Amino acid sequence: MSLDFSGAVAREDKPSTGYFWGLMSKYGTSEAAAQVSLKDMANAIRALSMDGVQQANSGHPGMPLGMADVAAVLFTQFLKFDAADPTWPNRDRFVLSAGHGSMLLYSLLYLTGYPGMTIEELKNFRQLGSKTAGHPEYGHAPGIETTTGPLGQGIANAVGMALSERLLAARCGDDLVDYHTYVIAGDGCLMEGISQEAISLAGHLKLGKLIVFWDDNSITIDGATSLSASDNQLARFAASGWNTVRVDGHDTAAVAAAIEKAKKDTSKPWLIACKTVIGYGAPTKAGKSSTHGEPLGAEEIKGAREKLGWPYPPFEIPAGILGAWRAAGARSAGLNADWKSRFGKADSAAKTLITGRDAAKAAQSTIGEAKAAFAADTAMRATRVWSQMTLEKLVPALPELLGGSADLTPSNGTRTKSHTSIAPGSFAGNYMHYGVREHGMAAVMNGIALSGSFIPYGATFLVFTDYCRPSIRLAALMKQRVIYVMTHDSIGLGEDGPTHQPIEHLASLRAMPNLNVFRPADAQETAECWELALASTDRPSVLALSRQAVPNLRSRVETENRSARGGYVLREAAGKRDVTLIATGSEVGLAVEAADKLAAEGINAAVVSMPSLELFAAQGEAYEMSVLGDAPRVAIEAGVSQCWHQWLRKRDAFVGLSDFGASAPAGKLFAHFGLTADNVAAAARKVIAAAKV
Repeated sequence: MSLDFSGAVAREDKPSTGYFWGLMSKYGTSEAAAQVSLKDMANAIRALSMDGVQQANSGHPGMPLGMADVAAVLFTQFLKFDAADPTWPNRDRFVLSAGHGSMLLYSLLYLTGYPGMTIEELKNFRQLGSKTAGHPEYGHAPGIETTTGPLGQGIANAVGMALSERLLAARCGDDLVDYHTYVIAGDGCLMEGISQEAISLAGHLKLGKLIVFWDDNSITIDGATSLSASDNQLARFAASGWNTVRVDGHDTAAVAAAIEKAKKDTSKPWLIACKTVIGYGAPTKAGKSSTHGEPLGAEEIKGAREKLGWPYPPFEIPAGILGAWRAAGARSAGLNADWKSRFGKADSAAKTLITGRDAAKAAQSTIGEAKAAFAADTAMRATRVWSQMTLEKLVPALPELLGGSADLTPSNGTRTKSHTSIAPGSFAGNYMHYGVREHGMAAVMNGIALSGSFIPYGATFLVFTDYCRPSIRLAALMKQRVIYVMTHDSIGLGEDGPTHQPIEHLASLRAMPNLNVFRPADAQETAECWELALASTDRPSVLALSRQAVPNLRSRVETENRSARGGYVLREAAGKRDVTLIATGSEVGLAVEAADKLAAEGINAAVVSMPSLELFAAQGEAYEMSVLGDAPRVAIEAGVSQCWHQWLRKRDAFVGLSDFGASAPAGKLFAHFGLTADNVAAAARKVIAAAKV
């Protein structure tokens, strides 16, 4: 559906409800309230935005000036939020996908009265330690729903939030879960490939409570968008299953009419294309690319104040206008109170799902049962299979666990007998088919995690973390519990060849701060790594799993999570250590085999399994030495060596890869690249000999 409200009949340019005006009398004088219009309120956003950027001598004033009218309409008339209770579960979500325009968001948070967002914070825009970072950062201040800045991420996060709303409503009822997700996106957001992945998925699922405002100002950093793009965005969104409407973004009545229409028709998501002027109000720079990413300058700001009819000094908001904004911030307080009353009467299952619980504690006995069963299992299986067998036990125990795959479900082993598929109009399921949208999947999972009820896990091949990486990085930055099941973790995947064989990927992921990278060696380690991922509430986790079968190395029933410290002695030497063999994943089995060969020669080799280098590094020097010892060391991993130098000294050795793989059966590839027990044993003899020199 495509509509045009640009010629809509103008309504009174102020919020219309009696409740709102009652609040106005509370937060500002009635006389002042009577003089406040939406243009006044929008100009308050503009003034604070250009003042903040000018004070910092850095930032992006153009978008906030251009989208201030849209934001004023949304926040005063439609957005359901309670500034005094920023984490209200049933609030509408607002995502600033065009994160460079962060002063728009910070101005709104100050004006509506969010706790901690003071005028001083606006004055400290882009300064060290401030809540007002250059781009919105989740956790810095209440009201920032997600970290944005990398363009297109916010749209995809919002799809995850809108999806969470439908999933939660299907379980708890619309009486407890009923909110919209709104997005402001710019031309750059829509150019990014991730935007297509996200809007395609949203359209397919018919996420009708998702509304995207496109800041259609036809300007990018380089100049006019015509330099690089000529897309018909409305046709593009319509082709992806969205309703569309085009409005004048500075016509508040038209904007309001479009939002009203979108809220009434929830059959599909909505794109509201808002034709705006970047830097609106700037006397000489409006409509120009120069307003995008640099301060307007003192003279231009002076002229803008005159043109907008804003005679007030920098960072000063008149009492009447601020009162109107504070009233807008409290507009939904009554709805919040009513919701809390209904929530108090809800059943315990709904309450638990909405507010969350300690999932790791809830899964503890289930993990224990899995480990006990695995200890008695002598079969050789791929760790991806052990992962699926773990999930068979976890999924029934954890209703909050939401699975999925980027079109590799049979290969990833992420679906269990307890899963049902999520489909358009059918949101009672617990398994997502993300399609071939790896980047979109990872960003959508971020939105799901941020929504606060579900623990998302999604899967693809480890090599395709290249496609997911920007979203993984943001999950780490935001400290979100997102779990990535990344299978086919080495040349062991075989015949698909070097395009599908991850070589440098483990090292690159381990280089990322605040990310768990787990590479389990066998059944019990796989279950333990799942337990650790669930327990990691402040960071995402990657489970790197094998395609090829590996031996089950631990046959004793162990209640202790031996993977929790990152590395441990899997098998101690028979006598004083001559060498320590350190490995991860499928190569731990090689290390055990090499140790057996060395033992036959009278060489005492200890085997250390290190499923997580990050957790091991966090244990401290004393534990490190207790595990690694003083003997010469050989590290073995089917990847590059860069991440291993922390554990290897000058005369120690690394057995791994320094080039891309090849297409051949896995066994032949391991032999070709020297990843054999014989080669590990030879490396051990060499480092032992070197230590004696």
